[in-house]
Amino acid sequence: MNIPNRITVSRICLIPIFVLVMVLDFGWGDMTLLGATMPVEHFVGAMIFIVASLTDWIDGYYARKHNLVTNMGKFLDPLADKLLVSAAFILLIELSDKVPAWIIIIIISREFAVTGLRLICAEQGEVVAANQLGKIKTWTQILAISLLLLNNVIFEMWNIPADVIMLWIALVFTVWSGIEYFWLNRKVLTESK
Repeated sequence: MNIPNRITVSRICLIPIFVLVMVLDFGWGDMTLLGATMPVEHFVGAMIFIVASLTDWIDGYYARKHNLVTNMGKFLDPLADKLLVSAAFILLIELSDKVPAWIIIIIISREFAVTGLRLICAEQGEVVAANQLGKIKTWTQILAISLLLLNNVIFEMWNIPADVIMLWIALVFTVWSGIEYFWLNRKVLTESK
């Protein structure tokens, strides 16, 4: 396994650590950061999420720079993103009153649908790598999750609901990119048996 794929696998391994830190009460108390108050566990969990999210950029950059792009990486990288983002969004339904379940259902449904599309394409010998719109979708989701996990830190002192605004932007890019994936691969779907 090459280095970019190992980085991707490390992102997957950080998911259960992130979840445990977010749901267990270690008794670390609360903290205030730039006007936003949150349990210390949530701050630590948010930092784990952000570090895991940054590995998405690192593994992709390293793979392209050193010509280490593989089919395994093309499959594992978006899967790792989906697992991380889905875990965070599901946690946020429980932890935040700002996250409507219906938005998360749409986001996760799109992720399952595109994964299914990738499997159909793979069955026909084609690998569907993340395109530019899919990458924008991922980063808007990561930004929305980060702001929500950190209780809208920075923007809270100005009373700007940047976390909720970013969640809506993520929803738009999620739906848009999903439609694009299916449109661009419609031939595979119509020809599949």
